Order: sequence, then C-alpha cells, then structure tokens
Amino acid sequence: MLQTIVARALAHRRVVIALATAIALYGVWTARHAKLDVLPDFAPPQVEIQTEAPGFAPDQVELLVTLPIETALGGVTGLQALRSESIQGLSVITAVFRDDVDLFKARQVVAENLADIGPRLPAGVQPPRLSPLTSATMDVLKIGLTSRTRSPMDLRTLADWTIRPRLLMVPGVARVNVFGGEVRQVQVQVSAAAIHAHGLALADVVAAARAATTMRGAGFVDTAAQRIVLEAARNARNSGDVGATVVASSAGAPLRLADVATVTEAPAPQFGDALIQGEPGVLLSLSAAYGANTVEVTRGLEDALDELRPLLAREDVTLAPALHRPASFVEAAIANLRGALLLGTLLVVLVLLAFLQNVRAAVISLTAIPLSLLAAVIVLTRCGVTLNTMSLGGLAIAIGEVVDDAIIDVDNIVRRLRANRGAPRPRSAFAVALAASLEVRRAVVFATLAVALVFLPLLALGGLQGKFFAPLALSYLLAVIASLVVALTVTPALALTLLGAAPPRAETPRMQAAVGAAYARVVRWVWRRERLVLGVVAGGAVAALTLVPFLGGEFLPDFQEHHLVLQVATAPGTSIAAMRRIGGGLSRALLDLPGVRTVEQQIGRAEQGEDTWGPNRSELHVELAPDGDDAATTARVRAVLAAMPGVESEVLTFLGDRISESISGETAAVVVNVFGDDLDALDTAAHAVAGVLEATPGAVDVRLGTPALASQQTIALRADAVARYGFRPADVLDQLQISFAGVTVGQVYRGEQPVDVVVVLAPEERDDPERVGGLLMQSAAGLAVPLRQLADVRVANARDVIRHEGGRRRQTVTCNVGGRDVTSFVAAARDRIARAVTLPSGAYVALGGTAQARAAATRDLALHGAFGLLGVVLLLAVVAGNWRNLVLLLLNLPLALAGGVVAAAITATGLSLGALVGFVTLFGITLRNGIMMMAHYQQLVREEGLPWTAETALRGAGDRLIPIVMTALVTGLGLLPVALASGRAGGEIDGPMATVILGGLVTSTLLNLLVLPTLARRFARFAPAPPR
Repeated sequence: MLQTIVARALAHRRVVIALATAIALYGVWTARHAKLDVLPDFAPPQVEIQTEAPGFAPDQVELLVTLPIETALGGVTGLQALRSESIQGLSVITAVFRDDVDLFKARQVVAENLADIGPRLPAGVQPPRLSPLTSATMDVLKIGLTSRTRSPMDLRTLADWTIRPRLLMVPGVARVNVFGGEVRQVQVQVSAAAIHAHGLALADVVAAARAATTMRGAGFVDTAAQRIVLEAARNARNSGDVGATVVASSAGAPLRLADVATVTEAPAPQFGDALIQGEPGVLLSLSAAYGANTVEVTRGLEDALDELRPLLAREDVTLAPALHRPASFVEAAIANLRGALLLGTLLVVLVLLAFLQNVRAAVISLTAIPLSLLAAVIVLTRCGVTLNTMSLGGLAIAIGEVVDDAIIDVDNIVRRLRANRGAPRPRSAFAVALAASLEVRRAVVFATLAVALVFLPLLALGGLQGKFFAPLALSYLLAVIASLVVALTVTPALALTLLGAAPPRAETPRMQAAVGAAYARVVRWVWRRERLVLGVVAGGAVAALTLVPFLGGEFLPDFQEHHLVLQVATAPGTSIAAMRRIGGGLSRALLDLPGVRTVEQQIGRAEQGEDTWGPNRSELHVELAPDGDDAATTARVRAVLAAMPGVESEVLTFLGDRISESISGETAAVVVNVFGDDLDALDTAAHAVAGVLEATPGAVDVRLGTPALASQQTIALRADAVARYGFRPADVLDQLQISFAGVTVGQVYRGEQPVDVVVVLAPEERDDPERVGGLLMQSAAGLAVPLRQLADVRVANARDVIRHEGGRRRQTVTCNVGGRDVTSFVAAARDRIARAVTLPSGAYVALGGTAQARAAATRDLALHGAFGLLGVVLLLAVVAGNWRNLVLLLLNLPLALAGGVVAAAITATGLSLGALVGFVTLFGITLRNGIMMMAHYQQLVREEGLPWTAETALRGAGDRLIPIVMTALVTGLGLLPVALASGRAGGEIDGPMATVILGGLVTSTLLNLLVLPTLARRFARFAPAPPR
C-alpha cells in the first residue's frame, strides 16, 4: 500500500505539488479568518436560572423559590452539580452538566422542567428565566459613561434606550448589564395619613393608578366602502396625567391621586451603582455569546461606539471605551506566540541550511512545516476549534516531528542519490527516490502511530483539564498525521523534481563528515568506559526523578493580562451610599498608584443581573499599564486594600477569576465547603476553618463566602390580633408590599420609551425603621389599625445570603495562595483542618478549587496514560521483534524524561498544566527516536545483510546522527523563543511546556546517540533476513 502511494505521488508529482500549493493557499486564508482566543472554551455546560422575588427575605427566597426549583431540576439527565444562592429578592441556581451533554438540549430540558413551576410560586414572584448563553469568559468589553451636566437619570436613560440597543445589535453580543445611574419611574408616593383622612385604602389608590395607565384596543368600524380602525387615546402620558386621575369623590367633588399622594418622576430602588474613575457614572458590561470570536465582537462593538460618539458629544457625555478589553490580551498573546513561532522558524531554516548545505534539500524539508501546519489549521477550524494558546502550542511542539518526517526522507534520498551517482551502473532518479522513501517509511509509520498513542489519552480527559488538553492534543495529532501524508506524497515528489535533475555531489558535505567523524570518536570513547558512563547516566536519572515529588506547581499560571479584578466586601447591610463613599476613596487611591490606568467599580448587582450580591459587595476592574511591572503594581494594590479598615478584599486576574469560578463556583484558588443543615452550626465551623487557613503559611485573601449576619426588621403577624380587628393575613401582607416594595400598575410612554408607574409609600414614611410599626393598616370594613397592634415588629440578625450545593446548605471559606505552590498548601490545610476543627453532627468538609482540579487532572492523565502506555508497549513489541529490544526501548523513556524534570526544577516551573503537556510531548519524541534507531538497525541486518557487531551498531547510529541532531536542533530552536516568552502574554502555559521539552531534548538526544547504541551493542538482537 505504501509503495503504491509513494509511486503514484512520484508519477504524478506535478499534480501533487499543485494540490499541495492549493492546500497551502487555502490554509493561509483559513488561518487569517480563524476565530482567535487566548484559551479554549473551558467552562462546562451549564444553565443559570434567575428568579426575581421582590420584597422576599433570603430565608423566604430559599424556602419558597429556590427549593421548589431545585426539586424540579433534580432528575435532569446529565446533571453533575447544582448550586444555588438565595438573597433578598433573588434566587440564582446554576445547573452544571457533564461535558458530553449538548448545551442547547440541556437548556431545553431545563426550560421544560421549569414550565409548570411559575404558577406554584408565591404571588409577586416572577417566573424563572434562563440567563443568556454566554462564552466561558463572559466579559467582552466594559465601557463607562460620565457627565458633569447630565443627571444620573438622564445618563441611565441614554444608556438603556440608545446605547444598549445599538450594542446588542452587534453580532456575538449576548447580554448588556447596566450598572449605575437612576432608572426613571413615575411614582405615586402615597401619604398614609392623607388616604386615612379621606377614608381610602391603599387598594383604592392602586386601582385608580392602574386605571389611569390602562390601554385597550377599540377595534374597527366597517362602512360600505372601507374599514376604519379605531385607536383609543392613552389615558395618561406623564406624571401630571396620572396625578389628575380621580380616585374617589369627596363632598361631591372629585378626589384625585395628586390629592392623596405625590405623583412625580423619581428613581427606582437601586440594587447597585457604578463609579467610573472614582466618579458616579453608568457602567455597561457586555458579555459575548457562546462560541463568539472575542476579537471580532470587540471590533464590532468599537465600530458601533464610533457611530455613537457624535451623539455622546452633543449630550455632553464622556465615554470610557475600554475599562476592560479582554481582546487586548488575546491580541497580545497571539502576537507574542506568533512572533516566537516565526523566530523559531527562522532558526529552523538556518539549521537546515547549515547541515544539509543544499538549498534545494533545505527547501524540501522546510515545505513540510507550513504545509502540515496549515492542513492541521484547516481541519481545526472546520471542527470549530479556535486558534488559542493551546492549539497553537500543539502546532509548535509538532514542528520537530513535522521536520523530522521530511528530514528522514530527504536525508535518505540525498544519501541514496549521492551513492547512486558514484555507482558503476546508476539507476534512474525515479527508482532511487522510490526505494529511498520506502526504506524509512515503515519505521516512520510505526513512530507516528506510537506518538499518536501517547497523545490520544489527552483527548479522552474530562473536566477542565480535558478542555485545555484536547485542543493541544488534537492540533498536534492533526499536524503529525498531515506530516505523514506530506512525507508519503509531497516530499518524494519535490525531491524527485528538485534533486532528480541535479543530484547532490557524490561526497558527503564537509560539516556532516566532520560531525560524523567526531561522533564516532565520542562513541568509541564511551564504549571504552561503558560501565562508568552507564552508571553515571543511571544515577543521574534516578536523582533527577526523585525531584518529581518536590516540584509542586500550579494547575494554571497567572496570566499576564495587565488587568486585575478586586472583590471588596464590607459588613452586610451596608448601604449603596456608604459603599459609594468607600469605593470613591479606594478608586482615587488606586488611580494614584504608578502603573494603574483606569479603575471602575460596580456596586451590588445590575437590575436583572445574575450576581447574588448586596450593596455591601463590590467588584473593581483595574486596568494596568501594558509596559509596567504587574507584580509590583499588584503588591501596591494589595497594600492599599490592606490599609482600609473593615473591608475584606481579594485580588484576582480576570482569567484566573473565570477559570476558578468554572471549577468550583468560587473565584478563589482554594475553596473549603462545609455542608450541613444547621446554618448557625455551619457558621461556627466555617469560622474555625477560616482561622486554620489564616494560620497556614501561604494563605492570602481568606474570606467567608457567607458573611456575618445583617440587621433585618422582622414583622411577625399575630393571628389573634389580625382576626380580632377583622383583617385577613393576605390583606396586611399586600399593604406591606405596596408600602415598601411598591407595586407596578402600568406604564406611560416618553416617545417610544416605557416608564413604569409604581404605587409606593412616600419616602419620608418608608425610610425610617422606627415608623414601620406605626403604619396604618386599612381593613375591609374601613378600620385603620397601626401595624404594631397586628404584628410583632422587631430588629433581628439574619443572613444576607443562603447557599446550597447538591440540595444541601453550605458555608464556604475561600483563599488564594502566595509564596508557595497550591498543591502543598492544600495538603497542609487539609491536615490542619482535620486536626483542629470539630464539626457538628451531620456536617462534613470538602476541599475544592484549582488544587482539586490539578489533582483530578493528574489522576485522569495517569489513568488514561496507563491505557496509552499499554498500547505503546504492544506497538513497541511489534517493532522490536524480541523482548531484549523491547526492554532497551522502554529503558530509554524514563532516562530521557530526567532532563525535563531537571529543567522544571531549575526554572521553578513546577508540574503545571504546560509542564505536564511538555512531559507527554517529550515521551513521544523519545519514543519516536528510539523506534527510528532500532528500525534502522533492523534494516542494516535484514536488508543489507550486515552482521550484528559493534561496527554495525556504530554505522547505524552514524546514519541516524544527522537526522537526530537536526531534529533536536530544529525542535529546540523552534521552541526556544516560546520558552523565553514564559513571562509574557500568551506564554504562560506554552512557556513551561517548551522549557520541559528543551531540557528533555538534551538528555533524550544524548541517550539516543550514546546510551542506546551502547546498550544495543551489548544486548540487542536482530534476526537476519530468511534465505530466499
């Protein structure tokens, strides 16, 4: 089969070259239009359900809203985790599914299960709704609006009705959350004394206000000749019209709403606010749609903002267009990685020219690189994989194998053409090229299969590690497979075309001859000191491998985004105004720091937003100077936060925040969950856990997920008093809701903008907790009774938020780690918690976060790697032919990995995600070189009839010298720029990976060239060809 493929490619070489050119051109076009991102879409399939419950306390939301919805979702197929948070007026439930579940089907199933929940929820609770489907990183752009002349209400109206609709029209935008400003309402602010004086009830005011805003369709009139549409004019168009609505008659005169209430335009109750550069403003936080291209969406949004700039200038509104622009990191990361790859390619060119000393031969070898990589890019993009650091990293580490395929072929063809030129009866160039290609093809196929078996387990990994590993493994395998196809077709075709007419000189190039002679002397020197060399090698390998348990490391590194996310919390119950004052001072202090460019603060949550935050919590996004020292600036930011009394804080990077949240639902690296039923007991245990973490070296940003109790005014109806005064409990509760939460009765329109009309108690009567008990309740019989006579009104402590996971209540303690690796910190913390914390009955502790993900990744990789290793051993058994040769190939593997371990230890890389990939790659490279060496020995004995002696071993190693050295140099120099870019954007994962590979290449190359021939000379056995 292989002979047929190569022969056809040689016979139709012009067609093959033309097809290769077409594929390369199409690959360039595909690469230019491919989706770009820093990381693959790492979030698991998940659906978020939001349910607004205005006026309900957290424990009421938990009991009446969250629990029924959790019960309805409990039997959904593929559900992996169910987390919820219940706060005042809002329930947010996150359903996380297995990776193999189709996200769109999961949303459909969840929607079906929720279809009949709405009617069963309490009156006033809105139906559950699914949050928009967004990308894993969510944020695509944050912009700010400020003005010195426009009111907060005007600024918010501009954002809601002009800017937000335009930005939502940009393809790829899923959601625009708006923080800050004031939402316009027409409020009917009722005076309890006024309605009591006129003998009215709140229900009368609500009915009148609803009637003022009612709209009806009037239908049409048919005449003999035409149909005339009837349009009923709106009753109320503004607050004046609403106030003029008659609510009752008093002494024969109409009593209007304005007589018993103040009807005015006023801001809606705020759930949050925003500060832009320390000044009040409006923040628009835009989220990308699932599968959207971050860079393209950002550029589309910037084009839309350019269209709006003239309008903003006329309205005297200042635009902050890039308070957070994730695309900047994407562009920088991809540019840095591309630059490193281009520099590596240039170094590859120089190596090939130096060793081959034949421009045509170098061109053939170099052709394989872009052709194979571009073919892989075509398949990747058609599979929906973005070009990110992981997929590009897979292409980068494949360069060595890609070039090796071409080098092996070209080197063998060149050697055979050189020998043919000096032969007494030269054969045709076609016959020589065909025979030379087939000589090495079987070994190359086996080597490629072995490398594929090494990387295939990466495709089977699940969880977050699978999301990261799979694109790298897929791109690597596609490049290697494409390289094999190129080596079978394009390389022989180009060799015959470029070298057939002008074969190389008969003599070996000087550089190759000099290197070969020096190598022979070194090998003989090693053989004379065989035991000493093997002892040193074995001892060094064992010593290096003993370093593995001490490497530690992070699951993922800190990304060089030049952007910080600060989580800030004060005591529960803190008002928006107080948090605004705190945030203003904090923002100004941060802006005074060197290296800080912009600061925005979002307080609480946006209306209809998914954050379960009260006004006591804020998130600040701090944009850093791209040319500054991020570590130094971060230290200064921490110092500013530490100097703020009564403020808990956490400093994160944006991607670190999103990745950690996708792992555990929390933003910190280390998460300790305490599960149980008794919230008070969980609080006690969580405080003990927090104390243990704070005492553990390396802990920073230790925080309780559920903060201290907040003040809450409790109104407990007394059944006997309610009945005695002729009330129904629902009547009292309805009046309370109208008085303090307000009730929306309709809308008026300002042009095309709807404005809610809300009936609520006057501000001076609802803003004083002392006046709550004196609020007059109106019975159906017209009796007015103060609330304190119907209920016990008292101030008590209550929880700000109640959390569930898997249907059980939980209290969470989180922290980040500084000055040591996460793995060792978690091990120490787990031991200390087990010894120092006494848990209440029925409670238990579970640790999570990135450390858990790293441990899961290691276990998963070990399990799948074991199956891959079994496949590799079986394949090696076929290649080796006997157990002696198999043992030699297997012994070579751990010895080669030692160099990667040493490199990781010297550079403090640790066993990070990138380093683990580096070891897998190194395993494949070593395996490939070993197979090629042993296969060549077999060829010398079987095909050329040489006896297996020391000279045969030396000749075989000498034949493989140039391909091995060139492949090592090509791979090493190609990855050197990537390794040096470890501290730059885009190199956070690929840099450690390249470092491990470089270290391993040194030992792997030396072992293949010196140790393997030495051991093979003594222990290998190769059977001669059977007699014909």
